[in-house]
Amino acid sequence: MSTATSAAAGWTNPLRDPRDKRLPRIAGPCSLVIFGVTGDLSRKKLMPAIYDLANRGLLPPGFALTGFARRDWADQDFGQVVYNAVKEHARTPFRQHVWDRLAEGFRFVSGSFDDDDAFDRLEETVQALDRERGTAGNHAFYLSIPPGAFPVVLKQLARSGLAKQDGQGWRRVVIEKPFGHDLKSAIELNEIVNDVFPEDSVFRIDHYLGKETVQNILALRFANQLFEPIWNSHYVDSVQITMAEDIGLGGRAGYYDGIGAARDVIQNHLLQLLAFTAMEEPVSFSSNELRIEKIKILNATKLIGPLDETTARGQYTGGWQGGEKVKGLTEEEGFDPNSRTETFAAITCEVDTRRWAGVPFYLRTGKRLGRRVTEIAVIFKRAPHLPFDATMTEELGQNAFVIRVQPDEGVTMRFGSKVPGSQMEVRDVSMDFGYGSAFTEASPEAYERLILDVLLGEPSLFPVNAEVERSWEILDPVIDHWTRQEKGPDPYPAGSWGPESAGAMLARTGRNWRRP
Repeated sequence: MSTATSAAAGWTNPLRDPRDKRLPRIAGPCSLVIFGVTGDLSRKKLMPAIYDLANRGLLPPGFALTGFARRDWADQDFGQVVYNAVKEHARTPFRQHVWDRLAEGFRFVSGSFDDDDAFDRLEETVQALDRERGTAGNHAFYLSIPPGAFPVVLKQLARSGLAKQDGQGWRRVVIEKPFGHDLKSAIELNEIVNDVFPEDSVFRIDHYLGKETVQNILALRFANQLFEPIWNSHYVDSVQITMAEDIGLGGRAGYYDGIGAARDVIQNHLLQLLAFTAMEEPVSFSSNELRIEKIKILNATKLIGPLDETTARGQYTGGWQGGEKVKGLTEEEGFDPNSRTETFAAITCEVDTRRWAGVPFYLRTGKRLGRRVTEIAVIFKRAPHLPFDATMTEELGQNAFVIRVQPDEGVTMRFGSKVPGSQMEVRDVSMDFGYGSAFTEASPEAYERLILDVLLGEPSLFPVNAEVERSWEILDPVIDHWTRQEKGPDPYPAGSWGPESAGAMLARTGRNWRRP
Protein backbone atom coordinates (compact mmCIF):
# COMPACT_ATOMS: atom_id res chain seq x y z
CA MET A 1 0.00 0.00 0.00
CA SER A 2 1.39 3.44 -0.91
CA THR A 3 1.96 6.16 1.64
CA ALA A 4 -0.88 8.28 0.25
CA THR A 5 -3.29 5.34 0.15
CA SER A 6 -2.50 4.20 3.68
CA ALA A 7 -2.89 7.75 5.01
CA ALA A 8 -6.19 8.25 3.23
CA ALA A 9 -7.44 5.00 4.69
CA GLY A 10 -6.81 6.33 8.20
CA TRP A 11 -3.37 5.02 9.09
CA THR A 12 -2.84 3.66 12.55
CA ASN A 13 0.21 2.25 14.23
CA PRO A 14 0.01 -1.56 13.88
CA LEU A 15 1.82 -1.93 17.22
CA ARG A 16 -0.70 0.23 19.04
CA ASP A 17 -3.50 -1.38 21.03
CA PRO A 18 -6.43 1.06 20.62
CA ARG A 19 -7.78 0.01 24.03
CA ASP A 20 -4.66 1.26 25.82
CA LYS A 21 -5.29 4.93 26.61
CA ARG A 22 -1.79 5.29 28.04
CA LEU A 23 -0.27 5.13 24.58
CA PRO A 24 0.22 8.44 22.74
CA ARG A 25 -2.43 9.67 20.36
CA ILE A 26 -1.36 9.77 16.71
CA ALA A 27 -2.71 12.36 14.28
CA GLY A 28 -4.70 11.11 11.32
CA PRO A 29 -4.16 12.21 7.69
CA CYS A 30 -3.56 15.97 7.63
CA SER A 31 -1.32 18.87 6.67
CA LEU A 32 -0.15 22.11 8.26
CA VAL A 33 0.28 25.42 6.45
CA ILE A 34 2.48 28.00 8.17
CA PHE A 35 2.18 31.70 7.34
CA GLY A 36 5.31 33.53 8.48
CA VAL A 37 7.79 30.68 7.98
CA THR A 38 10.72 33.12 7.82
CA GLY A 39 10.22 34.33 11.41
CA ASP A 40 12.02 33.27 14.58
CA LEU A 41 9.00 31.45 15.98
CA SER A 42 8.80 29.17 12.95
CA ARG A 43 12.52 28.55 12.82
CA LYS A 44 13.15 28.03 16.54
CA LYS A 45 9.90 26.41 17.67
CA LEU A 46 7.41 25.29 15.01
CA MET A 47 9.66 23.51 12.51
CA PRO A 48 11.68 21.67 15.19
CA ALA A 49 8.44 20.68 16.97
CA ILE A 50 7.06 19.17 13.76
CA TYR A 51 10.23 17.12 13.28
CA ASP A 52 10.16 16.03 16.94
CA LEU A 53 6.55 14.86 16.54
CA ALA A 54 7.53 12.88 13.45
CA ASN A 55 10.54 11.45 15.27
CA ARG A 56 8.24 10.25 18.07
CA GLY A 57 5.93 8.56 15.56
CA LEU A 58 3.01 10.90 16.26
CA LEU A 59 2.46 12.18 12.70
CA PRO A 60 0.89 10.12 9.88
CA PRO A 61 3.14 8.89 7.04
CA GLY A 62 1.52 11.26 4.55
CA PHE A 63 1.82 14.39 6.68
CA ALA A 64 2.58 17.54 4.67
CA LEU A 65 4.05 20.91 5.69
CA THR A 66 3.51 23.95 3.46
CA GLY A 67 5.28 27.26 3.92
CA PHE A 68 3.88 30.59 2.73
CA ALA A 69 6.07 33.71 2.50
CA ARG A 70 7.29 36.36 0.09
CA ARG A 71 10.59 34.59 -0.57
CA ASP A 72 11.26 33.33 -4.09
CA TRP A 73 11.85 29.75 -2.98
CA ALA A 74 11.27 26.38 -4.55
CA ASP A 75 10.08 23.43 -2.46
CA GLN A 76 13.71 22.29 -2.09
CA ASP A 77 14.79 25.72 -0.79
CA PHE A 78 12.08 25.58 1.85
CA GLY A 79 13.20 22.07 2.75
CA GLN A 80 16.72 23.34 3.37
CA VAL A 81 15.37 26.06 5.68
CA VAL A 82 13.46 23.44 7.68
CA TYR A 83 16.51 21.17 7.74
CA ASN A 84 18.71 23.94 9.17
CA ALA A 85 16.09 24.76 11.82
CA VAL A 86 15.76 21.11 12.81
CA LYS A 87 19.50 20.51 13.05
CA GLU A 88 19.93 23.58 15.26
CA HIS A 89 16.84 23.49 17.47
CA ALA A 90 15.24 20.01 17.50
CA ARG A 91 14.87 18.38 20.90
CA THR A 92 15.17 14.76 19.72
CA PRO A 93 18.13 13.17 17.88
CA PHE A 94 18.32 13.57 14.12
CA ARG A 95 17.42 10.39 12.24
CA GLN A 96 17.86 10.41 8.48
CA HIS A 97 15.04 8.02 7.63
CA VAL A 98 12.55 10.10 9.66
CA TRP A 99 13.74 13.25 7.93
CA ASP A 100 13.54 11.72 4.46
CA ARG A 101 9.94 10.63 4.95
CA LEU A 102 8.94 13.98 6.45
CA ALA A 103 10.66 16.01 3.72
CA GLU A 104 8.63 14.29 1.00
CA GLY A 105 5.66 16.35 2.16
CA PHE A 106 7.29 19.81 2.06
CA ARG A 107 5.73 22.41 -0.23
CA PHE A 108 6.24 26.16 -0.59
CA VAL A 109 4.02 28.91 -1.98
CA SER A 110 5.48 32.35 -2.66
CA GLY A 111 3.36 35.45 -2.25
CA SER A 112 2.20 38.32 -0.06
CA PHE A 113 -0.87 38.32 2.15
CA ASP A 114 -2.83 40.58 -0.21
CA ASP A 115 -1.96 38.53 -3.33
CA ASP A 116 -5.09 36.77 -4.58
CA ASP A 117 -3.10 34.69 -7.06
CA ALA A 118 -0.80 33.39 -4.29
CA PHE A 119 -3.75 32.16 -2.23
CA ASP A 120 -5.29 30.55 -5.30
CA ARG A 121 -1.99 28.70 -5.82
CA LEU A 122 -2.04 27.72 -2.14
CA GLU A 123 -5.52 26.29 -2.61
CA GLU A 124 -4.27 24.28 -5.62
CA THR A 125 -1.33 23.05 -3.52
CA VAL A 126 -3.66 21.88 -0.76
CA GLN A 127 -5.85 20.06 -3.27
CA ALA A 128 -2.77 18.38 -4.76
CA LEU A 129 -1.68 17.23 -1.30
CA ASP A 130 -5.02 15.50 -0.86
CA ARG A 131 -4.33 13.52 -4.03
CA GLU A 132 -0.58 12.96 -3.63
CA ARG A 133 -0.18 12.61 0.12
CA GLY A 134 -3.60 11.41 1.18
CA THR A 135 -4.28 14.35 3.52
CA ALA A 136 -8.01 13.75 3.09
CA GLY A 137 -9.07 17.40 3.13
CA ASN A 138 -7.71 17.95 6.65
CA HIS A 139 -5.67 21.16 6.81
CA ALA A 140 -4.61 23.51 9.62
CA PHE A 141 -3.43 27.07 9.00
CA TYR A 142 -0.91 28.48 11.47
CA LEU A 143 -0.84 32.31 11.55
CA SER A 144 2.70 32.94 12.82
CA ILE A 145 2.39 36.57 11.72
CA PRO A 146 1.90 40.04 13.26
CA PRO A 147 -1.64 40.52 14.63
CA GLY A 148 -2.25 43.35 12.19
CA ALA A 149 -2.07 40.84 9.33
CA PHE A 150 -4.70 38.48 10.78
CA PRO A 151 -7.73 40.10 9.08
CA VAL A 152 -6.28 40.11 5.56
CA VAL A 153 -5.06 36.49 5.79
CA LEU A 154 -8.40 35.31 7.21
CA LYS A 155 -10.29 37.06 4.41
CA GLN A 156 -7.98 35.48 1.83
CA LEU A 157 -8.56 32.03 3.34
CA ALA A 158 -12.30 32.62 3.03
CA ARG A 159 -12.15 34.06 -0.51
CA SER A 160 -9.98 31.25 -1.89
CA GLY A 161 -12.12 28.51 -0.35
CA LEU A 162 -9.28 27.29 1.86
CA ALA A 163 -11.39 27.78 4.99
CA LYS A 164 -14.42 26.01 3.58
CA GLN A 165 -15.80 23.25 5.79
CA ASP A 166 -17.29 20.94 3.16
CA GLY A 167 -17.84 17.85 5.29
CA GLN A 168 -15.08 15.94 3.51
CA GLY A 169 -12.42 16.96 5.99
CA TRP A 170 -11.64 19.62 8.59
CA ARG A 171 -10.11 23.10 8.36
CA ARG A 172 -8.62 24.76 11.47
CA VAL A 173 -6.81 28.00 12.19
CA VAL A 174 -4.09 28.61 14.79
CA ILE A 175 -3.63 32.16 16.09
CA GLU A 176 -0.63 33.38 18.08
CA LYS A 177 -0.97 35.99 20.82
CA PRO A 178 -1.57 38.81 21.41
CA PHE A 179 -5.32 38.45 20.97
CA GLY A 180 -5.95 42.16 20.55
CA HIS A 181 -4.51 44.96 22.70
CA ASP A 182 -7.65 45.67 24.77
CA LEU A 183 -11.19 44.36 25.18
CA LYS A 184 -12.59 46.30 22.22
CA SER A 185 -9.94 45.08 19.78
CA ALA A 186 -10.19 41.50 21.11
CA ILE A 187 -13.94 41.44 20.47
CA GLU A 188 -13.38 42.80 16.95
CA LEU A 189 -10.67 40.22 16.26
CA ASN A 190 -12.83 37.37 17.56
CA GLU A 191 -15.67 38.49 15.28
CA ILE A 192 -13.33 38.53 12.26
CA VAL A 193 -12.01 35.07 13.07
CA ASN A 194 -15.45 33.57 13.67
CA ASP A 195 -16.78 35.03 10.42
CA VAL A 196 -14.36 32.64 8.67
CA PHE A 197 -13.88 29.74 11.10
CA PRO A 198 -16.41 28.42 13.64
CA GLU A 199 -15.20 28.66 17.22
CA ASP A 200 -14.56 24.92 17.50
CA SER A 201 -12.06 25.25 14.63
CA VAL A 202 -10.13 28.14 16.22
CA PHE A 203 -7.02 27.38 18.30
CA ARG A 204 -5.52 30.36 20.14
CA ILE A 205 -1.99 29.44 21.13
CA ASP A 206 -0.75 30.16 24.63
CA HIS A 207 2.48 28.17 24.70
CA TYR A 208 2.61 28.23 28.50
CA LEU A 209 -0.45 26.01 28.64
CA GLY A 210 1.45 23.34 26.71
CA LYS A 211 4.17 23.01 29.33
CA GLU A 212 4.18 19.79 31.32
CA THR A 213 4.42 21.63 34.63
CA VAL A 214 1.35 23.74 33.88
CA GLN A 215 -0.65 20.61 33.16
CA ASN A 216 0.84 19.07 36.29
CA ILE A 217 -0.98 21.71 38.36
CA LEU A 218 -4.17 19.77 37.62
CA ALA A 219 -2.53 16.43 38.49
CA LEU A 220 -1.16 17.77 41.77
CA ARG A 221 -4.46 19.25 42.81
CA PHE A 222 -6.93 16.60 41.73
CA ALA A 223 -4.98 13.33 41.86
CA ASN A 224 -3.80 13.88 45.44
CA GLN A 225 -6.07 14.13 48.47
CA LEU A 226 -3.12 15.60 50.37
CA PHE A 227 -3.64 19.15 49.09
CA GLU A 228 -7.41 19.53 48.85
CA PRO A 229 -8.14 20.21 52.57
CA ILE A 230 -5.63 23.08 52.73
CA TRP A 231 -6.16 24.58 49.26
CA ASN A 232 -8.41 27.39 50.47
CA SER A 233 -8.58 30.65 52.39
CA HIS A 234 -8.58 28.92 55.78
CA TYR A 235 -4.93 28.00 55.29
CA VAL A 236 -3.61 30.00 52.33
CA ASP A 237 -2.33 33.51 53.04
CA SER A 238 -1.60 34.57 49.44
CA VAL A 239 -0.64 33.30 46.01
CA GLN A 240 2.25 34.78 44.01
CA ILE A 241 2.53 34.04 40.30
CA THR A 242 5.80 35.21 38.75
CA MET A 243 7.20 35.18 35.24
CA ALA A 244 10.67 36.75 35.28
CA GLU A 245 13.15 37.01 32.44
CA ASP A 246 16.78 38.05 32.64
CA ILE A 247 16.99 39.21 29.01
CA GLY A 248 16.37 42.67 27.61
CA LEU A 249 14.37 43.77 24.60
CA GLY A 250 17.06 44.64 22.07
CA GLY A 251 15.76 43.96 18.57
CA ARG A 252 12.12 43.60 19.67
CA ALA A 253 11.07 47.25 19.58
CA GLY A 254 8.75 46.70 16.62
CA TYR A 255 6.65 44.28 18.64
CA TYR A 256 7.09 45.39 22.24
CA ASP A 257 7.19 49.21 22.28
CA GLY A 258 3.69 50.38 23.11
CA ILE A 259 2.58 46.88 24.15
CA GLY A 260 4.34 46.44 27.48
CA ALA A 261 4.65 43.68 30.06
CA ALA A 262 1.05 43.68 31.27
CA ARG A 263 -0.47 43.11 27.83
CA ASP A 264 2.31 40.76 26.76
CA VAL A 265 2.22 38.39 29.76
CA ILE A 266 -0.40 39.12 32.44
CA GLN A 267 -3.43 39.16 30.15
CA ASN A 268 -2.75 35.69 28.83
CA HIS A 269 -0.08 33.61 30.58
CA LEU A 270 -0.49 34.72 34.20
CA LEU A 271 -4.28 34.90 34.27
CA GLN A 272 -4.40 31.41 32.77
CA LEU A 273 -2.04 30.17 35.49
CA LEU A 274 -4.28 31.82 38.07
CA ALA A 275 -7.28 29.97 36.63
CA PHE A 276 -5.52 26.59 36.81
CA THR A 277 -4.43 27.29 40.39
CA ALA A 278 -7.82 28.43 41.68
CA MET A 279 -10.32 26.39 39.63
CA GLU A 280 -12.62 23.78 41.12
CA GLU A 281 -12.35 20.12 40.17
CA PRO A 282 -14.06 19.56 36.80
CA VAL A 283 -16.59 16.78 36.30
CA SER A 284 -14.17 15.26 33.79
CA PHE A 285 -11.05 16.34 31.94
CA SER A 286 -12.86 16.87 28.67
CA SER A 287 -12.09 20.17 27.00
CA ASN A 288 -15.57 21.54 27.64
CA GLU A 289 -15.57 20.75 31.36
CA LEU A 290 -12.09 22.27 31.85
CA ARG A 291 -13.15 25.44 30.09
CA ILE A 292 -16.30 25.74 32.18
CA GLU A 293 -14.28 25.71 35.41
CA LYS A 294 -11.61 28.11 34.11
CA ILE A 295 -14.22 30.59 32.92
CA LYS A 296 -15.96 30.42 36.31
CA ILE A 297 -12.73 31.45 38.01
CA LEU A 298 -11.95 34.24 35.55
CA ASN A 299 -15.49 35.57 35.98
CA ALA A 300 -14.93 35.59 39.76
CA THR A 301 -11.52 37.30 39.47
CA LYS A 302 -11.46 41.01 40.32
CA LEU A 303 -8.83 43.66 40.78
CA ILE A 304 -8.10 44.85 44.31
CA GLY A 305 -7.78 48.62 44.60
CA PRO A 306 -6.89 51.38 44.92
CA LEU A 307 -4.75 50.79 41.83
CA ASP A 308 -2.13 53.34 42.93
CA GLU A 309 -1.32 51.00 45.82
CA THR A 310 -2.13 47.54 44.43
CA THR A 311 -0.37 47.73 41.06
CA ALA A 312 3.18 48.58 40.04
CA ARG A 313 4.98 49.15 36.77
CA GLY A 314 8.60 49.72 35.96
CA GLN A 315 11.15 50.11 33.18
CA TYR A 316 14.66 48.70 33.39
CA THR A 317 17.66 50.97 33.27
CA GLY A 318 21.24 50.15 32.35
CA GLY A 319 23.63 48.46 34.70
CA TRP A 320 25.57 45.30 35.36
CA GLN A 321 23.92 41.91 35.04
CA GLY A 322 25.75 38.61 35.17
CA GLY A 323 29.08 40.38 34.95
CA GLU A 324 28.04 42.15 31.76
CA LYS A 325 27.16 45.81 31.26
CA VAL A 326 23.70 46.06 29.69
CA LYS A 327 21.62 48.90 28.25
CA GLY A 328 18.43 50.37 29.62
CA LEU A 329 15.25 50.06 27.58
CA THR A 330 15.39 53.56 26.14
CA GLU A 331 18.96 52.88 24.99
CA GLU A 332 17.97 49.71 23.14
CA GLU A 333 17.85 49.85 19.36
CA GLY A 334 14.48 50.96 17.98
CA PHE A 335 12.97 52.22 21.25
CA ASP A 336 11.81 55.79 21.67
CA PRO A 337 14.15 57.57 24.15
CA ASN A 338 10.99 58.86 25.85
CA SER A 339 9.20 55.51 25.79
CA ARG A 340 6.66 54.95 28.59
CA THR A 341 6.41 51.23 27.83
CA GLU A 342 6.62 49.19 31.02
CA THR A 343 8.99 46.23 31.18
CA PHE A 344 7.77 45.25 34.67
CA ALA A 345 4.15 44.93 35.72
CA ALA A 346 2.46 43.68 38.88
CA ILE A 347 -1.21 43.59 39.82
CA THR A 348 -3.25 42.37 42.79
CA CYS A 349 -6.38 40.28 42.24
CA GLU A 350 -8.88 38.41 44.34
CA VAL A 351 -11.04 35.43 43.42
CA ASP A 352 -14.50 36.08 44.82
CA THR A 353 -15.53 32.53 45.69
CA ARG A 354 -16.14 30.68 48.95
CA ARG A 355 -12.82 28.84 48.59
CA TRP A 356 -10.64 31.91 47.98
CA ALA A 357 -12.43 34.80 49.71
CA GLY A 358 -9.87 37.19 51.19
CA VAL A 359 -6.79 35.63 49.55
CA PRO A 360 -4.81 38.09 47.41
CA PHE A 361 -3.33 36.80 44.15
CA TYR A 362 -0.21 38.75 43.19
CA LEU A 363 0.79 38.56 39.52
CA ARG A 364 4.12 39.98 38.34
CA THR A 365 6.29 39.82 35.23
CA GLY A 366 9.38 41.64 34.05
CA LYS A 367 12.43 41.81 31.81
CA ARG A 368 16.04 42.15 33.02
CA LEU A 369 15.18 40.72 36.42
CA GLY A 370 17.42 38.69 38.72
CA ARG A 371 17.04 35.46 36.81
CA ARG A 372 14.77 33.61 34.41
CA VAL A 373 12.01 31.82 36.28
CA THR A 374 8.28 31.16 36.10
CA GLU A 375 6.61 29.85 39.24
CA ILE A 376 3.40 29.68 41.24
CA ALA A 377 3.97 30.10 44.98
CA VAL A 378 1.12 29.24 47.33
CA ILE A 379 2.06 30.90 50.62
CA PHE A 380 0.37 29.50 53.75
CA LYS A 381 -0.63 31.32 56.91
CA ARG A 382 1.61 31.18 59.92
CA ALA A 383 0.82 28.68 62.64
CA PRO A 384 -1.65 30.32 65.06
CA HIS A 385 0.52 29.43 68.06
CA LEU A 386 4.25 28.71 68.25
CA PRO A 387 5.27 27.13 71.58
CA PHE A 388 8.89 28.12 71.02
CA ASP A 389 11.03 30.98 72.22
CA ALA A 390 11.10 33.75 69.58
CA THR A 391 14.88 33.51 69.26
CA MET A 392 14.49 29.86 68.32
CA THR A 393 12.23 30.63 65.36
CA GLU A 394 13.64 33.89 63.98
CA GLU A 395 14.70 32.13 60.75
CA LEU A 396 11.29 30.50 60.30
CA GLY A 397 9.20 31.87 57.48
CA GLN A 398 5.81 30.87 56.13
CA ASN A 399 5.16 27.45 54.66
CA ALA A 400 5.05 27.52 50.87
CA PHE A 401 4.18 25.17 48.03
CA VAL A 402 5.97 26.29 44.87
CA ILE A 403 5.32 24.96 41.37
CA ARG A 404 8.27 25.75 39.11
CA VAL A 405 7.05 26.07 35.51
CA GLN A 406 10.45 26.89 34.03
CA PRO A 407 13.36 26.49 33.64
CA ASP A 408 13.98 23.95 36.43
CA GLU A 409 10.60 22.24 36.21
CA GLY A 410 9.37 20.77 39.46
CA VAL A 411 7.83 21.41 42.87
CA THR A 412 9.29 22.66 46.15
CA MET A 413 7.68 22.51 49.60
CA ARG A 414 9.04 24.82 52.30
CA PHE A 415 8.41 24.01 55.95
CA GLY A 416 10.02 24.35 59.37
CA SER A 417 12.30 21.71 60.86
CA LYS A 418 14.40 21.41 64.01
CA VAL A 419 18.07 22.23 63.68
CA PRO A 420 20.26 19.36 65.04
CA GLY A 421 21.52 20.19 68.52
CA SER A 422 20.52 20.43 72.15
CA GLN A 423 18.24 23.44 71.69
CA MET A 424 14.79 23.59 70.07
CA GLU A 425 15.83 25.81 67.15
CA VAL A 426 13.55 25.78 64.08
CA ARG A 427 14.36 27.02 60.61
CA ASP A 428 13.08 26.64 57.06
CA VAL A 429 14.00 23.62 54.96
CA SER A 430 12.86 22.56 51.50
CA MET A 431 11.72 19.29 49.98
CA ASP A 432 12.15 19.21 46.23
CA PHE A 433 10.78 17.26 43.28
CA GLY A 434 12.37 17.79 39.87
CA TYR A 435 10.98 16.51 36.59
CA GLY A 436 14.46 15.93 35.20
CA SER A 437 15.48 13.54 37.97
CA ALA A 438 12.11 11.85 38.63
CA PHE A 439 11.33 10.72 35.08
CA THR A 440 13.62 9.10 32.53
CA GLU A 441 11.67 10.55 29.61
CA ALA A 442 12.41 14.17 28.72
CA SER A 443 9.42 16.51 28.70
CA PRO A 444 8.30 17.47 25.20
CA GLU A 445 8.41 21.10 24.17
CA ALA A 446 5.15 23.00 24.64
CA TYR A 447 4.76 23.50 20.89
CA GLU A 448 4.94 19.75 20.30
CA ARG A 449 1.95 19.18 22.55
CA LEU A 450 0.00 22.14 21.17
CA ILE A 451 0.60 21.40 17.47
CA LEU A 452 -0.38 17.77 18.01
CA ASP A 453 -3.56 18.90 19.82
CA VAL A 454 -4.43 21.14 16.86
CA LEU A 455 -4.04 18.22 14.44
CA LEU A 456 -6.07 15.96 16.73
CA GLY A 457 -8.77 18.58 17.25
CA GLU A 458 -8.21 18.54 21.03
CA PRO A 459 -9.01 22.05 22.34
CA SER A 460 -8.40 21.63 26.09
CA LEU A 461 -5.31 23.85 26.27
CA PHE A 462 -6.55 26.66 24.02
CA PRO A 463 -8.44 29.71 25.36
CA VAL A 464 -11.84 30.43 23.84
CA ASN A 465 -13.51 33.79 23.15
CA ALA A 466 -14.98 34.09 26.64
CA GLU A 467 -11.60 33.55 28.34
CA VAL A 468 -9.79 36.04 26.10
CA GLU A 469 -12.42 38.75 26.50
CA ARG A 470 -12.77 38.24 30.26
CA SER A 471 -8.99 38.51 30.69
CA TRP A 472 -9.04 41.89 28.95
CA GLU A 473 -11.95 43.00 31.15
CA ILE A 474 -9.75 42.31 34.18
CA LEU A 475 -6.63 44.04 32.82
CA ASP A 476 -8.09 47.03 30.93
CA PRO A 477 -8.74 49.18 34.06
CA VAL A 478 -5.07 48.81 35.04
CA ILE A 479 -3.85 49.90 31.58
CA ASP A 480 -6.30 52.82 31.58
CA HIS A 481 -5.15 53.87 35.05
CA TRP A 482 -1.48 53.83 34.04
CA THR A 483 -2.21 55.70 30.81
CA ARG A 484 -3.88 58.55 32.73
CA GLN A 485 -0.91 59.00 35.07
CA GLU A 486 1.45 61.85 34.31
CA LYS A 487 4.55 59.98 35.40
CA GLY A 488 5.83 56.99 33.51
CA PRO A 489 7.01 53.61 34.79
CA ASP A 490 9.29 53.58 37.83
CA PRO A 491 12.94 52.83 36.98
CA TYR A 492 14.67 49.70 38.23
CA PRO A 493 18.25 48.58 37.62
CA ALA A 494 18.95 45.58 35.40
CA GLY A 495 19.50 42.45 37.49
CA SER A 496 17.20 43.56 40.32
CA TRP A 497 13.70 42.26 41.07
CA GLY A 498 11.77 45.28 39.90
CA PRO A 499 11.02 48.81 41.10
CA GLU A 500 10.66 49.81 44.74
CA SER A 501 6.95 50.40 44.14
CA ALA A 502 6.51 46.64 43.62
CA GLY A 503 7.94 45.92 47.06
CA ALA A 504 5.81 48.66 48.60
CA MET A 505 2.73 47.11 47.00
CA LEU A 506 3.06 44.05 49.25
CA ALA A 507 4.67 45.79 52.21
CA ARG A 508 1.45 47.73 52.81
CA THR A 509 -0.18 44.43 53.74
CA GLY A 510 2.75 43.13 55.80
CA ARG A 511 3.91 40.76 53.05
CA ASN A 512 6.99 40.42 50.87
CA TRP A 513 7.66 39.04 47.43
CA ARG A 514 9.15 35.57 47.46
CA ARG A 515 12.70 35.61 46.06
CA PRO A 516 12.77 32.79 43.45
